[in-house]
Amino acid sequence: MKRDQDMARLLDLATMSFDHSLGRLRSSKARLDQSRMQLDGINQSEQPADLEPIMATRVGLGYERWADMRRAELNTVIARQTADWLEARDAAQMALGRVQALQALSRRRTSR
Repeated sequence: MKRDQDMARLLDLATMSFDHSLGRLRSSKARLDQSRMQLDGINQSEQPADLEPIMATRVGLGYERWADMRRAELNTVIARQTADWLEARDAAQMALGRVQALQALSRRRTSR
């Protein structure tokens, strides 16, 4: 009886750990998606409307200068966030494996 209770507790802990890992995975993915959307927004810039050609060129060049610096910043952020997401994914896979292994052990114990 004690072993069954211990197994149930262990399975509960593994399930909580898995839920926590999934939460971390979801939040890291959301941050990564947000940064990618920001980068896409910068890449899809529009030309200034109703300006003289010389002024439009100056505004466009100023924007491109700013956009190049922002792209570099976002690419660095995206690289970091991608690494965090990959780490969270691996942790979630490991936690899922623990839950599945404990469930299999628990089923084997109850079928005896």
